[in-house]
Amino acid sequence: MTRAADIEVANTILYCDRWRACVEFYGAGLGLGECFRSDWFVEFELTKTARLSIADASRASVGSSGGRGLTITLRVADICAARAELVARGLSPGEIRAHPWNAELFHVFDPDGNRVEFWAAFD
Repeated sequence: MTRAADIEVANTILYCDRWRACVEFYGAGLGLGECFRSDWFVEFELTKTARLSIADASRASVGSSGGRGLTITLRVADICAARAELVARGLSPGEIRAHPWNAELFHVFDPDGNRVEFWAAFD
C-alpha cells in the first residue's frame, strides 16, 4: 500500500482547559523541550520525528476532551529511572506494574486528566 505523503514528523495536539498547568506539566514536569510557543499553543519535542502540542481550548476551535478516551504512550529504556525522575520533579506517577504484553508500565495524569503511560519491554 502506498502512503498519500511521506510523513516527516507526527504531532498530537491536546486541547486543554487548564492550559497553563498542562504546559508546566509537560515542560517542567516531564522535561520536554519546546519547539514552538505562542500565547495559546506550545509544541514539545518527544523525538526528532514526534511532537506533542498543548493548545488552550478556550482560544481554539476544538474543545478539550477532558482526559476522556485518550492515552499518550511513551516507551522508555529504563522504567524505574523514568518513574524516579518524575517523582524527583514533583509528580505523582502510579506504581510500576507488569502488563500482559511483556512490558512494565506506570501512568501519570496531566492537570486536564489526560493519561500518560510510560512503558518498557521486559528484557
